[in-house]
Amino acid sequence: MAYTVLIHILNEDAIVGEIEELPEQNSPFLVLTSPRLRDGRDVSYFLPETHTVLLPWNRIHSVEILPTEGEEKIVTFVRE
Repeated sequence: MAYTVLIHILNEDAIVGEIEELPEQNSPFLVLTSPRLRDGRDVSYFLPETHTVLLPWNRIHSVEILPTEGEEKIVTFVRE
């Protein structure tokens, strides 16, 4: 199952991408596919044809796992 993640990198803009599985506790890096900025543009410090990158944990501030369309629930109130 692929996860869509938002990665906050030190001194850089946050990037979005997919990871195939959650990383192991002792993994030295994060494998990210389809890296892009939050608005869908290419990341300036990656080549446009880059598909997979290895990001070392010492450059990552935090990782947010974004909900998939199936997990996302909208709660609304209906007034009768």
